[in-house]
Amino acid sequence: MQSAKIINDPVFGFIRVPRGLLLDIVRHPAFYRLSRIKQLGGANIVYPGAQHTRFQHSLGAFHLMGKAIFSLQQKGHFIFDSEAEAVQAAILLHDIGHGPFSHVLEHTLISGVSHEDISLMVMEQMNDEFRGQLSLAIKIFKDEYPKRFLHQLISSQLDMDRLDYLKRDAFFTGVNEANIGSSRIIDMLDMVDDQLVVDKKGIYSIENYLVSRRLMYWQVYLHKTSVAAEHVMINALLRAKQLAHQGMELFASPALRFFLYNTIDRKTFFHNPDCLRHYLTLDDNDIWSAMKVWCDHPDPILSLLAKDFINRNIFKVEMSDEPFSNEHKQEKLEELAQRYHISLDDANYLISNIEVGKDMYSLDDDQIEIRFNDGTTRDLTEASDMLSTSLATKKIRKHYFCYQR
Repeated sequence: MQSAKIINDPVFGFIRVPRGLLLDIVRHPAFYRLSRIKQLGGANIVYPGAQHTRFQHSLGAFHLMGKAIFSLQQKGHFIFDSEAEAVQAAILLHDIGHGPFSHVLEHTLISGVSHEDISLMVMEQMNDEFRGQLSLAIKIFKDEYPKRFLHQLISSQLDMDRLDYLKRDAFFTGVNEANIGSSRIIDMLDMVDDQLVVDKKGIYSIENYLVSRRLMYWQVYLHKTSVAAEHVMINALLRAKQLAHQGMELFASPALRFFLYNTIDRKTFFHNPDCLRHYLTLDDNDIWSAMKVWCDHPDPILSLLAKDFINRNIFKVEMSDEPFSNEHKQEKLEELAQRYHISLDDANYLISNIEVGKDMYSLDDDQIEIRFNDGTTRDLTEASDMLSTSLATKKIRKHYFCYQR
């Protein structure tokens, strides 16, 4: 009998999933749902190759976690088989709470609930189904297990989640400059006082990793066209929700209808089991189907935004290092209201004002420690010749003003 499921991955080659708990997770409907959610949301508008899914990403992170556990064991650090299985289960499930188009639902149809909150809810529900087999994975995921380095492998500034998505996203977008040496980084991982460290020989790979991360954020994740496309969709969903609350009939799948016609806040989501049940049937297809039908909706705002989204007529974007003036925003609002013969309130759906930012490295998070030959460790910003504290932690913020063309 075959002892494992072999999956052929375009980034890492063959990924082996052992039979038992880990394969049961991969085969679970809640996990397989991730195969219907694209990893990069609407980034394929800019990078047509970005068609990969959160299912693929989760498997890739799982693969790297196995490599990291093996590397640490080879260096003499004892990790029980139960701990290795639990941390692999946790990384498989780390993104299971994501909704369609990544974070879009968190800002539109649901308020006060993050995908991390939902991931934990799903893990606890699955734990009941698996009769407690995920209890240790949940402890590690919540950083409640004594061996903190296991949580760091899941969530830190140098975790298996980031190592996979940076390499995978660079591969599928074709941004070759951001291709990181994940194998080299994992080989250089070690542990001191229950904290992950990187051997000094790996410092150049870490520098490249952080530079690549910054490059991917500004060139891919926060690309102005991707951001504008996302806000066309957000505004369409907000308009649909407003119309739903006014009693207007809208085409939607049962799951999407539930979130359009009900007000779902944090308290409701945690106390009404229908919320999670409907959420776990939502994927990108629900949004695409609704948008296609809404193109012909009698409401001119909703139909305009839906057509924009379906036909790639993305909002025009102005970018600035400083916030846009209220006068400029009001002028554009009045111009749109006059052009489309709508009220100023309705014209607000044709505008988005966004502040975006991402730091290369944070001193407030688990820091990346570099270990030297004498056994001492220093923070990356102190050990690196290239990344000084001021450069690595420089806060870059940009303002995007998006509006109907």
